[in-house]
Amino acid sequence: MEIISKNKKAHFNYEILERFEAGISLKGTEVKSIRNGNISLDESYAQIKDDEVFLLNLYVSPYEQGNRENHVPTRVRKLLLHRQEIRKLIGKIQQKGLSLLPLALYIKNGIIKVELALGRGKRLVDKREDMKKKSVEREMDRFVKK
Repeated sequence: MEIISKNKKAHFNYEILERFEAGISLKGTEVKSIRNGNISLDESYAQIKDDEVFLLNLYVSPYEQGNRENHVPTRVRKLLLHRQEIRKLIGKIQQKGLSLLPLALYIKNGIIKVELALGRGKRLVDKREDMKKKSVEREMDRFVKK
């Protein structure tokens, strides 16, 4: 498994409750651009419409050697999940405050996959607590190393 891109803001802004692996429907030039690492997951999120899951705001830069048939950088991309997983997600997203967001994009057995997460948005107080915990852990590690 080769990780291409991670959503670094997701763990800071959301409390991750559950993870899913999904395939993604891509065009040829998108695949080539993703394999080169020209991708950004930062502002992307997933949405369910008509019992199908779509990934929005995923930025895949145009392929450099592409021609006029090159893809649109922020087009809506369909995610490939089993029907039972989609039903489970629909039930959980209807709960208050849950979001569906991509955590990572990676290659598994030659196929590009997306790691989706069901997350609840953190409040500012929770973010501050996390920052305090990390700083305390860093201090402890410094003392242990000395």
